[in-house]
Amino acid sequence: MRIEKVRRLRGLNAYFCQPVVVVLLDLQELTGRETTDVPGFTPRLLELLPGLAEHHCAAKRPGGLIDEMTGGTNFGHILEHVTLELSHLIGRKVSFGRTVRAGPPGSFKLILECPDDEWIKDPVVKQLLALAVRVMSETVEGRTADLGTELLHIAALYEQSRLGVSTAELARAARQRGIPVRRLSHVALLQLGYGCHRRLMWAATTEQTSGIGVNIAADKEVTKQLLAANSIPVPKGKVVQSAEEAVDAVAYLGAPVVVKPVSGHHGRDVFIGLSTAEEVITACGAAGAGGRRVLVERYIPGSDYRVLVVGGRVAAAAELSPARVTGDGVCEIAALIDRVNADPRRGIGHARPLTRIVLDDVAIAHLAGQGLAPTSVPAVGQIVTLRHNANLSAGGTSKDVTGSVHPAVARVCARVAAITGLDVCGIDLRLPDIRQPLLAGEASGAVLAINASPDLRMHLRPSEGAPRDVAGDIVGQLYPPGTSSRVPIVSVTGTNGKTTTVRLIAHILRHSGRHVGLTSTHGVYIDGDLVHAADATGPRSAEMVLGDPRVQAAVLERARGGIVRHGLGYDRADVAVVTNISGDHLGNDGIDTLDDLVTVKSLVAEHIIYRGQLVLNADDQHSAGLGQRPAVRDRDPVVRYFSLGPANQVVTGHLRLGGIAYLLDDGWLIEAEGARCTALAHVQDVPQSWDGRAEFMVANVLAAVAATRALGVQVNDVRDALTSFEPGEDNPGRINILCIGEIPVVVDFAHNPAALSAVGSFLRRRWGREGVAVLTLPGNRTDALVVDSAHAVAREFDRVVVYEQPDALRGRQPGEMTKLISSALTNVRPDIRWEPAADLDQAITIGMALAAPADPVLLVHLFHEKMDPVVSALYRLGAHGPLESHGG
Repeated sequence: MRIEKVRRLRGLNAYFCQPVVVVLLDLQELTGRETTDVPGFTPRLLELLPGLAEHHCAAKRPGGLIDEMTGGTNFGHILEHVTLELSHLIGRKVSFGRTVRAGPPGSFKLILECPDDEWIKDPVVKQLLALAVRVMSETVEGRTADLGTELLHIAALYEQSRLGVSTAELARAARQRGIPVRRLSHVALLQLGYGCHRRLMWAATTEQTSGIGVNIAADKEVTKQLLAANSIPVPKGKVVQSAEEAVDAVAYLGAPVVVKPVSGHHGRDVFIGLSTAEEVITACGAAGAGGRRVLVERYIPGSDYRVLVVGGRVAAAAELSPARVTGDGVCEIAALIDRVNADPRRGIGHARPLTRIVLDDVAIAHLAGQGLAPTSVPAVGQIVTLRHNANLSAGGTSKDVTGSVHPAVARVCARVAAITGLDVCGIDLRLPDIRQPLLAGEASGAVLAINASPDLRMHLRPSEGAPRDVAGDIVGQLYPPGTSSRVPIVSVTGTNGKTTTVRLIAHILRHSGRHVGLTSTHGVYIDGDLVHAADATGPRSAEMVLGDPRVQAAVLERARGGIVRHGLGYDRADVAVVTNISGDHLGNDGIDTLDDLVTVKSLVAEHIIYRGQLVLNADDQHSAGLGQRPAVRDRDPVVRYFSLGPANQVVTGHLRLGGIAYLLDDGWLIEAEGARCTALAHVQDVPQSWDGRAEFMVANVLAAVAATRALGVQVNDVRDALTSFEPGEDNPGRINILCIGEIPVVVDFAHNPAALSAVGSFLRRRWGREGVAVLTLPGNRTDALVVDSAHAVAREFDRVVVYEQPDALRGRQPGEMTKLISSALTNVRPDIRWEPAADLDQAITIGMALAAPADPVLLVHLFHEKMDPVVSALYRLGAHGPLESHGG
């Protein structure tokens, strides 16, 4: 078997409510074979991976997978479960999987859950899949696969790449409060919230953390000077630059002393309780490695404590103990360390609640100071320490003492955080007892250091005592009760009209005074400025808008391709709009039928906030019917229908129940709620409606009005915005009209049967005659859809020029589309006049020659991001503008 492609879908998607990877698999020689066709396959696989016996599968009970394997199932299905089981073995907690057939025999699509905060470029899942394929292949061949070092390597890679305990808990605390969370980098950088309510966190550092405070915490000399100047007790000390100065410092301070780097962290190269000149000189050599400045300070007796201050108050406190082992009278110290490190709570760095103890030169020297060595066998109950310092990152442990902190100690710690300007501050103290007050001078203890972005593990998962939700405290400081973490999101999908609708919505919202982020087929816009030119209808564009701190409202166009191939890019929308659903893109990405397309589009309607707003087209049965889907009804939405006719049965029934609808009635755009009606604007005052002749544009206007009214935009603002929205300037590529001599040329992006029919009908109503269509169609549609599109054109135009765009052939041979389109045209209308053209310029020239004065010409273009070449070609032929106004 072979992995053909692996694609990651972020956030909500068509398969699952969590991120997934979609794997395209070719079974190759295993095509058509099942597990029962390979003797001994099931017992060999279970011997290697006994955890598979607990997999539920379709039976939804433990052992369900074994029943399927015993009865016979395809090998793609087994690869799904093997990958999930290997994920469990490395601590990657995922459970959802699905296997579906994908195209020719032997081709399968595996959908596998990914952890929420797994980095998008993390190679772990690909390596797990490669290992799963090897396991499957060797098992089929009758061999027992050896997971060996390969699984250990993947486990180590996963340990390094996943969020550490502190950051993962911060993400959890935010989600628990309904705050959106997104990992922004391979490091511990998180985005909380959306738009103007977005907040950034890097581990326990927030965007509110003072940069000066971070620099103060990084320099122990400056920290001591600042705190001492404010009567905070700190150990006396001196910064030294030579061995001689260090020895003099000991004589001045009095032994014992502590030697450490001025800019050190995590307790590295810190030497405690030194008394002799030789010890101090050796320690200064290590602490000053690489030219670092060295601090020699008086040793303060007592216990080590870490107090966490969040937002000016003590959130937690822990008593710290250095790395240690307890003798059993049998094992050597090295073996006792291995036993301690076998605790699953211990890992490398900050990935686990505790850090593994390392038997390095520092630990060996510390043992020697106790008259011990790694091979020594301590007596039963004898406690052997491996470090002087009690840092968790050096293998230490913690005991929660939050409830024991003396009020005077708490006040001092709050002052320390305020003086240094840290919103989240870890304060290291040495005290005889944290239950006693901390007074001026060193007699009752001292502040040893302060920490920006402090390690939270000692409070979240203490070795002894109650855990403290300090992650919740930090998130709560960023988002106090009653503070929003979101901006209104309007998500728009459908087959036709999406781009016009999102442009109108964004225009109305900006007119009402909001800063708006917009994604569309033309790109990403922030307050009308194009910041990213692309077909921006996928999750990356949504994340770009929702991550911009200027944005007060987000308007997102969601296209079929982006939804299927990448996901939505957000968790819940406030307003969902479905313009219409008709045949387009069928045969792509496993979307073969109109029902498949409805299912994909419905994802936008299903993922709104509870009691959110749902805008549906009452004139389109597929859009109107979405409100009855179980997943939509579960959200209990407020439905707002729009329709071109007040007599629509869906609308009249909805209004009888007190519902809300937006209608075209005798030339007026109307908001109806129950029996009450409000006139919004007349179509003659709305340029985009072309005096009401472009009915599909009127529908887009109604959809946009419904969405913005759902967000509370006032009627006057809606009316003023609609009258100021100009088709050419504000909606390029959608019914843009230029003139070449006396011939009007209509440029539009129509490319499916419904759109082509609607635009053709508009030309007939606007100019009262049949015109000329200059037509091209995308090659990645099915033959049937291409034929239907050509039929729609033949019913509206008696003259057609067919041209091909090389970029739009998409797998077709040159000339293939022309042949297919022309055949379909003549099948519907044998007397139709059609001409082939080699390129866009020639197509326009021929089209103009076929048109009589005042005959309209429809110019279809396919690349919304490439309007300039189209307009340039028209101007070369003498087109003049500006684009025709709606009343012209």
